[in-house]
Amino acid sequence: MKGKRIPIIAANWKMYKTISEMEEFLSQFLPLISDIEDRKVVIAPNFLCLERMVSISKGKNLITCAQNMYFEEEGAFTGEISPRMLKAIGVSWVILGHSERRHIFGEDDELIGKKVSSAVSHGMFPILCIGETLEERERGETGKVLKKQLKTGLSRLGAEGLKNVTIAYEPVWAIGTGKTASLSQIQEAHSLVREEIKKLGGEDIAEKIRILYGGSVKPDNVKGIMELEDVDGALVGGASLGVDSFIKIVKFDEN
Repeated sequence: MKGKRIPIIAANWKMYKTISEMEEFLSQFLPLISDIEDRKVVIAPNFLCLERMVSISKGKNLITCAQNMYFEEEGAFTGEISPRMLKAIGVSWVILGHSERRHIFGEDDELIGKKVSSAVSHGMFPILCIGETLEERERGETGKVLKKQLKTGLSRLGAEGLKNVTIAYEPVWAIGTGKTASLSQIQEAHSLVREEIKKLGGEDIAEKIRILYGGSVKPDNVKGIMELEDVDGALVGGASLGVDSFIKIVKFDEN
């Protein structure tokens, strides 16, 4: 069934790149992906770059994605961006529940679940991030943590809503640390996620939903990761900031 799930290679640029730096990146990167048809390429820049990236990549093989959003359409929420605002500038993809939002900014499963529901109700495509800390893994709680994050994060969606969601498994201990989970650890977690999706939305949706891996993905390890049965793509941090490294990840099967 894996062959029927179109891979997604997504870049999370976090708090990097000015608008001019983003433009320079795209001037080099877009020609390199012009002939790609068998996978989706996604870049999530900072909020200031979103509208310009949408404009530059119009008609190109690139999806512009937001790194976060609030669940309300508008209101007295200083510093926040709404789904309606994102849709108005042509952005329909959004990363939600990234570990940095959870662990630095204190977002809990309940809040993230509201965001996922809001995104789907506005016709958006959320990438829901889940993952355990090193302490949780060492206590043998990986499965418990992932199940809770999935159940709460997706609890407001019916089976139809689940079709718009992509899951990204990112073990917190492997993000930006240079450590990568072993291939067996990655496959085990992804298989668990797919089984949980089956309980929440049925076997058909579980077979179709894309589950990405994130956590120190690099050109020299992406091919092995992408060969795993239940891995349908990658959510890339630091290695996505350079054209040379990110294009090697996008073209993982040519390495």
